[in-house]
Amino acid sequence: MRLVFAGTPEVAVPALDAIAADGQHEILAVLTRPDAPAGRGKKLHRSPVGAWADERGIEVLTPAKPREPEFLERLRALAPDCVPVVAYGALVPQVALDIPARGWINLHFSLLPAWRGAAPVQHAVWHGDEVTGACVFQLEAGLDTGPVFGTLTETIRPKDTSGDLLGRLALSGGELLVQVLHGIAADALRAVPQPGDGVSLAPKITVEDAGVVWSEPAFAVDRRIRACTPAPGAWTTFRGERIKLAPVTVAGEPLAPGEISVQKNNVYVGTGTTSVLLGEVRAQGKKAMEAGAWARGVRIEAGERLGGPPSAPTSR
Repeated sequence: MRLVFAGTPEVAVPALDAIAADGQHEILAVLTRPDAPAGRGKKLHRSPVGAWADERGIEVLTPAKPREPEFLERLRALAPDCVPVVAYGALVPQVALDIPARGWINLHFSLLPAWRGAAPVQHAVWHGDEVTGACVFQLEAGLDTGPVFGTLTETIRPKDTSGDLLGRLALSGGELLVQVLHGIAADALRAVPQPGDGVSLAPKITVEDAGVVWSEPAFAVDRRIRACTPAPGAWTTFRGERIKLAPVTVAGEPLAPGEISVQKNNVYVGTGTTSVLLGEVRAQGKKAMEAGAWARGVRIEAGERLGGPPSAPTSR
């Protein structure tokens, strides 16, 4: 088929690679979010999907919104058979959905109808799901409500961060997307409506959501931190300043919530149940370091605590 690929971040690139390596479809252009400022100099940078296309001489479409007349006119002129989507990052209006003969098909990193929304992998880790997956569905005006062409499952490992899990799903999901494209091209695949029950929502995780609440049980502290790694990055406060935290290990040291105990190279922090053993810590303006080195550097005094602000995000 003739394709326009819609996607923006690095997690979309494995699907592009899989489609290109398969060699059965022509990528006419990519649709991605506009160049955005990044880094200390705030220079404009191409999205990973846009950069991928630039390197291969493929046309890059960057409308501020996919309802812009100029974009719609160009999409009609390209006349794609199908638009595969992976983490594009903008709502697609019906007028655009109607242009390709086979519609827009979306690779989503959950087993729909579970975790509809922008952050399915983070919410699956945060809520302690044991199994998740990916699916390819027909994009429609509703939020991840379209019928499903195919799925795959993936076990969530005890130490998985959202980054770990998303990395695996991006690779396997790319292969799933290729297989679904083959089925659609051969007119051998029909999408199945999602069940009406089992719906859960996965809104974007904010920086405020990522603040550790030390009064929560140790397992909840562990999940929050892993879910927010690498982005937006779990954090807490120490002596009134924010510090970022890498994943922790649930331990058995009895401590009050937020209380710090330094034992040789180990740093324990109390929660609402047992303590957790800190991993890496990154203070403002500093590089990440092992918790023991951080504790020695700041000279933690007896009775000092880590502070914690917000509550868990609304999700279901």
